[in-house]
Amino acid sequence: MTIETYENSENGESDVRPTEKPTLEEVIRDLDAREGNHVPTSAYYGLSNLLPETVEAFVPYWDAIDSEYKQKILAEFAEASEINFDLDYQSLGNLSINDDNSEVRVRAIGVLWADESLSLLSKMIDLAETDESTEVRAAAASELGRFILLGEYGEISETEANRAQDVVIGILNDTSEDVEVRRRALEAISNSSLDFVSEAIREAYESDDRSMRVSSIYAMGRSYDDQWNDSVIREMHNDDPEMRYEAARAAGELEIEEAVTLLGQLAVVDEREIRQVAIWSLGEIGGSQALRLLSALGEDARDAKDEDLLEAVEDAIGYASMSGADFDFDLEDEN
Repeated sequence: MTIETYENSENGESDVRPTEKPTLEEVIRDLDAREGNHVPTSAYYGLSNLLPETVEAFVPYWDAIDSEYKQKILAEFAEASEINFDLDYQSLGNLSINDDNSEVRVRAIGVLWADESLSLLSKMIDLAETDESTEVRAAAASELGRFILLGEYGEISETEANRAQDVVIGILNDTSEDVEVRRRALEAISNSSLDFVSEAIREAYESDDRSMRVSSIYAMGRSYDDQWNDSVIREMHNDDPEMRYEAARAAGELEIEEAVTLLGQLAVVDEREIRQVAIWSLGEIGGSQALRLLSALGEDARDAKDEDLLEAVEDAIGYASMSGADFDFDLEDEN
């Protein structure tokens, strides 16, 4: 069977090319022969879509791998599966979700990003409420937001969605819980249409805790409620780059047309990640002004030979064009 494989090479670039799915024996051989913490190409497809009997055979080997290398494998697999939807590491994620190492458990949650099963919902509830690690509880609480959103879309039952909502609301209201867990609970519940959400966002925004304020801006965007437009625009001027980042993203999610000029400025002069999210938001908002700014940004990125930024601009232009704005643009290199 011919398939496409994803390779995360040492220089950070990815390569996708046809190959045969490696056997488990070949994957283990390559893992044993690796240099340092490099993840061999064969592992990306060889450990994807594992059958139950293959998982059982792999368990002894996986258990013997040191925790640091497990974390690297799971982190790279999570990234790879977001690029190539043919890759599925749910079996490996489920195998790792009960690992003795808390960082491995966090990485396992990341690998399971596409799993919409009710069994995972139950596991995330258990981890969010009972895991000894703050980082694991926070990651699990964040993941519950995905199930809350599935409930809003009617893709899981109201009963199951309410289970997730009740847990994150309980965490958010528990002042004895670590703030990192509570802020992720706020972000999760912002996917809900409950009246409670506006009150929770406002309380977090007025909090003395910086991290809660940052999460409140994230939650404003996820709420799709235009009552937050002025707050979001105000925070795009914040000296704190994390606040600016979340505000720039929220402006796109809320499709704030008044933010287009400021987003254009951030996309030119701010930090790299803020520039990228500002470009994304311009695409989300769309319209002639956003398209003109994106076209100019694309020309600048091409002149600078910045392929990553140019790709981000082109993606944003493609999305913004769906708004139906009458604007002619062309980023093709005439040379």
